[in-house]
Amino acid sequence: MVSEPDQTGAETGYRSLYRRYRPQRFAEVRGQDHVVGALRNAVREGRVGHAYLFSGPRGTGKTSTARILAKVLNCAEPRDGEPCCVCASCVQVQVGSSLDVVELDAASNNGVEAMRDLVARASLGTPGRWKVYIVDEVHMLSTAASNALLKTLEEPPGHVVFVLATTDPQKVVPTIRSRTQHFEFRLLAADVLGELVHEISANAGLELAEEALGAAVRRGRGSARDALSALEQVAAGGEVDDEVASLHELVGALVERDSARALLAVATACAQGRDPQRLAVDLVAHLRNGFLARLSPEVVPLPDAERTVAAEEADGLGLAALVRAMEVLGQALVDMREALDPRVCLEVALVRLTRAEADTSPAALVERIDRLEQRLATGLGGAGPQSGGPAAPPPPVPTTEPGAGPKGPRAALGAVRKQGTGGPGPAPSSPPEASEPERQHDQGGASQASPGPPASTRAPAGTGALPTRDELTVAWGDHVYPSLAGPARTRFGAGRFVSADVDAAVFALPNAVHRDRCEERRADVEAALAAHFGRPVPLRLVVEEQALPGFGAPEVPEARDEDVDLDGLQDAPAAITSAAERVKQAFPGAQEV
Repeated sequence: MVSEPDQTGAETGYRSLYRRYRPQRFAEVRGQDHVVGALRNAVREGRVGHAYLFSGPRGTGKTSTARILAKVLNCAEPRDGEPCCVCASCVQVQVGSSLDVVELDAASNNGVEAMRDLVARASLGTPGRWKVYIVDEVHMLSTAASNALLKTLEEPPGHVVFVLATTDPQKVVPTIRSRTQHFEFRLLAADVLGELVHEISANAGLELAEEALGAAVRRGRGSARDALSALEQVAAGGEVDDEVASLHELVGALVERDSARALLAVATACAQGRDPQRLAVDLVAHLRNGFLARLSPEVVPLPDAERTVAAEEADGLGLAALVRAMEVLGQALVDMREALDPRVCLEVALVRLTRAEADTSPAALVERIDRLEQRLATGLGGAGPQSGGPAAPPPPVPTTEPGAGPKGPRAALGAVRKQGTGGPGPAPSSPPEASEPERQHDQGGASQASPGPPASTRAPAGTGALPTRDELTVAWGDHVYPSLAGPARTRFGAGRFVSADVDAAVFALPNAVHRDRCEERRADVEAALAAHFGRPVPLRLVVEEQALPGFGAPEVPEARDEDVDLDGLQDAPAAITSAAERVKQAFPGAQEV
C-alpha cells in the first residue's frame, strides 16, 4: 500500500516524492519487518524501551520509523500498535509542529552546549503522554557531547524516550550503544524497491516507461529515498540516461575478446561524461551480479528480467574468465588512485582481459594453457583464437607412420610444444570413418584410410548438400555470427563448429546448461545459416565433452617417438592447486619473479 502524503495544509509548493510519500504507519515501512514488528509489539504490550539506536544505510527508513514511534506513543486512539493518523497529536507530528517530539541533527549540533541544553529540557513536561527525542547522525557527536548525554540516557525521566539514528554505528561511543536497544535497518531488495517505485509512479500519475522505472531501481541501489529521487529526475528529464548500456557493451567485448570494441565502449562512455574510475566500479559491480546470477541467483539485487540477462552474460564469459576480470579490474581501481590518467589504467586492464597474450600474469598463462588443452582434447591440435574470431582451420601436415595408433592428447600436446620451438611435429589425424578429404583436413589432417570421393563430387552451393565444417567456420566468423541478435550472440559466442554430418552441422558448447540455453535460440541461428548459404542448414548442439575420444569424434593420435621425448612429459602432481605452481610445472626451468 502506498503511503499517504503529508497533510501539511499550508504548504502549497511542489514537494519531492520522498517527502510526499513518506511512511506514516509501521505497515507502510518497506523491507524492515524485523524492526517494525518488534516496535509494534512493544507498543501494543506496553513494553516500550527508554532508548533505541537505529542504524543502517541512508534512505532505509530510520528517521521515518522514529517519527511513527513518536506518533503512536502519543496517539489518542492507537489501533493494534499503529497510529490512527487523524487525531490532533498525529497530525501535529506529521507536519512537524508537535511539542512532544524534538529532533536534533547531531551533524550540525555536535557540541557539548547543544547536548547540555537538550538534557536540561528533558525533564520538562509536555502536552502528550511521552516526550520523544530523535537525534539524527548521533555518531557525529563530539566526545564531550557524548559524555553529557550518557547519564540522562541511562536513567531518563519516566516520560522520555530517546531514538538515536546513525549510518555508522561503529563510530558511536560503546557506552551509548550499551544503553540502547539496537535495531539494524537493511537495504531494500530489488523486488521490494521495484514494487514501491511502480506504486508511487502510478499514484503520482507519472506515466513512465518500464525501462525508466528499472533505471530508478538500479540507481537506488537498495535505498528507497535514492530510488524516488532518481524516479523524480527521470520524470523531470523526460528520457532515460541509462548507464547500464555501456556496461553491457563492455561485457560483450569481454565475451568476444574484442579489444577494439572494449576501447570504443570506454571512449563512448567518457565522451558522455562518465568518469573512468566510476565506470570501472560499475563494471565490477555488473560482473559481480553476473557472478552471483550464475552461482546463487536468489541473492542478486536485480529484477527478474535483468537477473536473466546477467546470467546469460556470465554463461558467455565463463566462470574462470569472470573471476579473473573482477580481479584485474579490482587491481586497476587500486592503480587508478595514483595514476595521472585513470582512463589508461582501465584501458590497459581491458586489453589484458581481451588478449591473453598481452598479459604475463600466471592467471593469464594458465588460461592460455587450459584453452590449448581443451582444443587438443577436442582434436583441433592448436590454440584457440585470442580476439573472438572463429578458429582458422589447421594447415595440412604429414600423417603419422602406419601402425602408430592414437594414444590420447598428451603426446599431441608434446608435438605442439615441439612445433612451437621450430622442431617437426605431426598433427593429429582423422579416423577412417571420415568420407571427404576436406572434412578429414578439418578434423586434424590426412587419414590413413581410403580418401573417399574427391572434392569435385560434393554438391555445389544451393543444392541439398550441407556445407563443410571449413565453410561453416569461415561463414560463422565473417557473416553469420555478427548478424545474430543480442541474446543469440551472447549465448552462441562461446561455441564452435566441430563437424558437419550428413544430416546436421554439429556445434559444440562448454557444458550442458549452456547447451540447453542455446537450444532456446537455435532456430535464430538456423535461420541465419539458411539465409547465408541459400539452403536449410540444420543445427545439432552438443557438449564439448561429447567431442572427446570415445564419443564419436576423432581421437588424437600420439606423435612419433623419434619426434617427441615422452619421458620428458610429466603430469602435474594432484597436490598442486595454485595457478603459479601449475605454470612452473608446465614450463620446467621457469622462475617466479
